[in-house]
Amino acid sequence: MSDIKVGCITLGMLENNTYFLHREGEYDCILIDPAMNGENFVTKLREKGLTIKALLLTHAHFDHMMGVEGVRRLEENVLVYGSADDSEGFRSPELNQCGMINKNISLKLDREVKDGDEISVGSMKCKVISTPGHTIGSVCFYFEDEGLLFSGDTLFFESVGRTDFETGSSADLRRSLQKLFKLPPETKVYPGHHDFTTIGHETEYNPYAY
Repeated sequence: MSDIKVGCITLGMLENNTYFLHREGEYDCILIDPAMNGENFVTKLREKGLTIKALLLTHAHFDHMMGVEGVRRLEENVLVYGSADDSEGFRSPELNQCGMINKNISLKLDREVKDGDEISVGSMKCKVISTPGHTIGSVCFYFEDEGLLFSGDTLFFESVGRTDFETGSSADLRRSLQKLFKLPPETKVYPGHHDFTTIGHETEYNPYAY
């Protein structure tokens, strides 16, 4: 059984799932897709004795990255990870869709990752799985030893992410899903929106599995 503790807070008009992870008995913390209120995350996690060491971004859309700068303001040593293939999207307000909310968001990554890269934070370790489709650089973060997958907007409970935004591709998404469906069926899936699920459930009930 996993001793990585996973917390989730759903934020914003698009009901984004922002996740925070730490290993039981340790104080280094990972934040995944901070939708907003970055300063509040830092403050609340500090109250629990936790320090955010890394921000993992599944893709370059505004609703998954608006909290990054707030965290950076209070945690100067935090590292922000995202796909090299989405690096332009993180920098470009046009590509990251922030105009939808009348914002101008441009983000520079500290670490650009690609398929197969490994990220370590304290004793926590995850593998980067490239899953283009929702965006050209969408990735999932797979904690293999614990059987945890953070799927962003690639895979949802009995659904998938949109592919009609710029750099999206339905063909790429289907290929990415087939890659994820090869993971062990008991793998717990934590998506960017909606309910949690498992790989086994999605291979059986997700209409995009076929």
